[in-house]
Amino acid sequence: MKQNLILIVMAVVLITSCKNEEKTIESSVLEVTTFSLKTTSNSQAFNALDAKVQDNFTSKQPGFIRRESGVDKNGKYTVIVYWETRSDAEASMKKFMGDPSVADYASMIEGNSMKMNRYTITADFKADSSGFVEMMSFNLVDGAETNTFDTINEKVADKTATQKGFLQRITGVNENGRQVVVIYWDTKENSNNYLQTFMSDPTSKEFMGMMSQPSVEMTRSQMLTTLEPTEMSKKDKVVALLNSFNTGDQTPISYINPEKYIQHNLSVGDGLEGFGEIMKNAPSGGFKANVIRAFEDGDYVFTHTEYDFFGAKAGFDIFRFEDGLIVEHWDNMLPLQEKTVSGRTQLDGATVLVDLNKTEENKAIIKEYYDTVIIGGDFGKFANYYEGDTYLQHNPMLPDGVSGFLNGVKKMAESGVTMKLDQVHMILGQGNFVLGVSEGSLGGKPYAYYDLFRLENGKIIEHWDVMAEIPPKSEWKNDNGKF
Repeated sequence: MKQNLILIVMAVVLITSCKNEEKTIESSVLEVTTFSLKTTSNSQAFNALDAKVQDNFTSKQPGFIRRESGVDKNGKYTVIVYWETRSDAEASMKKFMGDPSVADYASMIEGNSMKMNRYTITADFKADSSGFVEMMSFNLVDGAETNTFDTINEKVADKTATQKGFLQRITGVNENGRQVVVIYWDTKENSNNYLQTFMSDPTSKEFMGMMSQPSVEMTRSQMLTTLEPTEMSKKDKVVALLNSFNTGDQTPISYINPEKYIQHNLSVGDGLEGFGEIMKNAPSGGFKANVIRAFEDGDYVFTHTEYDFFGAKAGFDIFRFEDGLIVEHWDNMLPLQEKTVSGRTQLDGATVLVDLNKTEENKAIIKEYYDTVIIGGDFGKFANYYEGDTYLQHNPMLPDGVSGFLNGVKKMAESGVTMKLDQVHMILGQGNFVLGVSEGSLGGKPYAYYDLFRLENGKIIEHWDVMAEIPPKSEWKNDNGKF
């Protein structure tokens, strides 16, 4: 009898032990989505919508555990959602894409920038007070042994756990073997302090050495819940002003300095009075503006817009700010063409803003391009600014490719139409987009040229432009000049 009782007790202990072990290794799903906002989106409005999406949509989906959102210094967002199962995550995403309650939120995201991965994890979230999160995903180098990597990973985890401000480290792997490491910190400062020592630590170097370096993706994000309220950006003010053509909202007019508004559109009078006069003469349906791209460079904001302004037009606008108010405006417009040589429109193409740390470098490249080739005339160096024949062209009269551009210019010259640029007045940029504003002539007539370039790895990849004839001074409605 006593022996039977011992066996029963041992069985209960064994069963309980198995249950506890199953609980500790029970897996869940970590879903990581990264993206950038459209350049025309208001980040403050998006952050507010993000909280509503979490409260009103994501948290109500079956299998939801937790959701965190953050943004890095370049404006790249990371949304981390924990789910009970992969099927729960997949079902939520399918519903999300068509749910009207998140339509405004989704419309602000640059779709081409979005990346999503799901990883299997075996940890419960415990970093409730986190203000900053690091995430690194990667593939292991070919031939790497998973057991060896796991051992090194544990050593790194142990060291990380001793750091000031550390809250939690979560690791996982997806169905293709891609690894993820997510580290939660109380503040960015403590994360930065550890990052400096991490890169020189021998164990860390061994850990990094097992990663396929080209596959490594890393984000370091401030939690949206900890962001301090900020003033409306210059870019957001300009986009709101242009959108007011569609909405009739009078608030954005207050973003213009009523005492100083220097107008360079030669068909519009100077000051707010000139702006108001043109609005009075709008057609019955009013003017319309669809801002495709918007960029901020110091005190300047420049936009690329589809207008219904006495007809369909493509336009560039530049606004200069002083003390938070618009004090000066330049623009260039051209009627939209139904057919283009390249098959591209004057407004479509890439809109994703990246390489914010390369703004000045890219502006310098375009300045040199103008000085050396376009104005300097050294066409022997033309190819230095392009990646082979790759050149996506949105000028309606020219085909794609560097060769297409050169042949197009050659044909124009052969037909007696000479295009010339004499002086560059402005070079503005943000990240991988740079706008050049210059003057010259076309067919002997004075012209204003606005050229928008997109660069990749220091090379010009894509081009949009607006060329507009400068009217004779007798027709000007202000004395500020085109430039």
